[in-house]
Amino acid sequence: MTAPVQPVLDTVTNASSDPDRSQPWAELGLKEDEYAEIKRILGRRPTGAELAMYSVMWSEHCSYKSSKVHLRQFGEIPQETPAGKMLAGIGENAGVLDVGQGYAVTFKVESHNHPSYVEPYQGAATGVGGIVRDILAMGARPVAVMDPLRFGPLSEPDTHRVLPGIVAGVGGYGNCLGLPNIGGEAVFDASYLGNPLVNALAIGVLKHEDLHLAKASGAGNLVIMYGARTGGDGIGGASILASVEFDEDGPAKRPSVQVGDPFMEKLLIECTLELFASGIVRGIQDFGAAGISCATSELAAAGDGGMHVELTKVPLRDSTLAPEEILMSESQERMMAVIAPEDEATFYEICKKWDVEAATIGTVTGSGRLVIDWNGETIVDVDPRTVAHEGPVYERPFARPQWQDTLQADGAETLARPASASELRSTVLALVASDNLCDKSWITDQYDRYVRGNTVLAQPSDSGMIRVDESTNLGVSVSTDCNGRFAKLDPYAGAQLALAESYRNVATGGAVPLAISDCLNFGSPEDPAVMWQFAEACRGLKDACLELGIPVTGGNVSLYNQTGDVAINPTPVVAVLGVIEDVTARTPSKFQAAGERVFLLGETRDELSGSEWAHVAHGHLGGLPPRVDLAAEKALAELLHELVGVASSAHDLSDGGLMQALAEPAMTSGIGVSVAVEGDPFVSLFSESTARVLVTVPAERAGTLAELAAKHGVALTELGETGGSSYAVDTAAGRIEIPLDELTAAWKATLPAALG
Repeated sequence: MTAPVQPVLDTVTNASSDPDRSQPWAELGLKEDEYAEIKRILGRRPTGAELAMYSVMWSEHCSYKSSKVHLRQFGEIPQETPAGKMLAGIGENAGVLDVGQGYAVTFKVESHNHPSYVEPYQGAATGVGGIVRDILAMGARPVAVMDPLRFGPLSEPDTHRVLPGIVAGVGGYGNCLGLPNIGGEAVFDASYLGNPLVNALAIGVLKHEDLHLAKASGAGNLVIMYGARTGGDGIGGASILASVEFDEDGPAKRPSVQVGDPFMEKLLIECTLELFASGIVRGIQDFGAAGISCATSELAAAGDGGMHVELTKVPLRDSTLAPEEILMSESQERMMAVIAPEDEATFYEICKKWDVEAATIGTVTGSGRLVIDWNGETIVDVDPRTVAHEGPVYERPFARPQWQDTLQADGAETLARPASASELRSTVLALVASDNLCDKSWITDQYDRYVRGNTVLAQPSDSGMIRVDESTNLGVSVSTDCNGRFAKLDPYAGAQLALAESYRNVATGGAVPLAISDCLNFGSPEDPAVMWQFAEACRGLKDACLELGIPVTGGNVSLYNQTGDVAINPTPVVAVLGVIEDVTARTPSKFQAAGERVFLLGETRDELSGSEWAHVAHGHLGGLPPRVDLAAEKALAELLHELVGVASSAHDLSDGGLMQALAEPAMTSGIGVSVAVEGDPFVSLFSESTARVLVTVPAERAGTLAELAAKHGVALTELGETGGSSYAVDTAAGRIEIPLDELTAAWKATLPAALG
């Protein structure tokens, strides 16, 4: 029996002497001109290992080559929050903000969309694991996660395939890490059928002096890889799976999905935090997309020298892996640290304590080159900046699509509207039971929302809130939002509306909004219409941040979210983080007592295009989204901050308008509500005008509320009072009255009935 022939190692020497060898650049996701540029940079053809590195690091997912020209404008926003200067921002693993009392908070939202369609459980689970490691790499202890999710309609079989696994993956990984899931979204729309969106956010807390950055400095320092062993899972995930659209045949790229081990990650977190506390870590990088290719090139590129790595020293789960596969593997739960040689024993001792495997795989050099050897032969010799930071930058053509004017001209004004009290009552019941407005506890009950004991607010509250300091009660609040229908109608305004809603949600609890992170989910950048949507959304976010005085700390771009020629609705998810000095004084979202006065803050206009009513009642999308009024949002947020201790509850108006804003705090508290609306009852109840919040106050504080609203120039309308056992609205068309039990039953029935 003859032994199998082993492939000849493709070394740098071979690459120079064999320039015409055929290479699989196209199969690795590179374009012909990109391959030619790699050869120009190197002055020769790349080795197989170099080709693997460039292919993953120059992928859309890692290099942002189609989006970079538009993202640069976020650098025009002052890197300062209402609480002070940012400690780290765009370009780092995550943004870091000063929140006072010597504390800093880091947060970031990223996507794991395509892997979650292919393998829902592992795709979602490893999305959580990856964003948690980004937070850890900044020197912070992860303290909470959130999950903005998008699916196709609940009635579709493929939604039944992906949703349970995705939710189980998010919950399973986060619960095992002991991290509370304090918020997020679950949105259903036909545009996400075949391309669900799984965005994951993590929050971490650190002291200012504990900040760590991703750089490899100091010639002679050691490069240590620690955590899980490297296997064959996730190979090419960034370059192939996350950087192309699906075809209409569905998921066929299963080998590219990573496999997570949350118990290993928990050990990795505790080990890393102890390494930080020991003071021996000079540089740190997590392993995410592109694996070792990313960690080595980014650390070396951000440092002041170079790096030499012996790839055969990497601990493997699969001894048959070729060098190229080791470089491309996206196996999870791995980190890379740079330490001084004299600290090596201490590093290994701490890793042993936590049962975390570690291996010294290289050294920092002064060469300015990233050199990787395999059994003593050089297979990579590159300038790390050309791999990590100097990839192609495309100014892709973009143009307002011809269909945009037709779409915007088809407003909801012409749709048949309910007029009688009976029709309005039926519409209320239909909307509270609809996919997007129904109770989401089938999802959120699978998450541990209160582990660690510092959760102050969690779903279904307007925002998630976490206590940072147990002695002073300093805390932070975070919300994520986006209405993809609004962004489809007007991507500039849609992105601003996403920011405005998150900003408002943070403010309702009494926190001061400080900064944003964004996850920009769009279709193929090769479609000029999609690139126009993307460019407009970026421009909208920049302008809104400038007006509100808050920076972009970082985020993620996810492109190629489409199946065949059908792109998702543009979905620029915006996360806003705010600070609150005393979490015990926060304003809750649900009603607190019967007999309190109910008020509406803000102005209502006839704005139904893109609304939940138009979507549910007519399957309609057209017209212009609600008008953005950032000055009104800012005034409202300032008022809400002053209402801490005055208002008993505060709940923002968004999807479903006043109808839903009255229903949710009543259903979650079990306290009924009785109000009266003037004018057109349909517009009053179902309009989705922005910069509005529902508040309740004890009768004796109504005067204080009126004074503060006048001080901030915010319109104030008294609606009625809390109490009783029904949802009652007096209108010009008659009285709408629904027993709270009936309303709640309709609200709670939808998800269990659809998913079992």
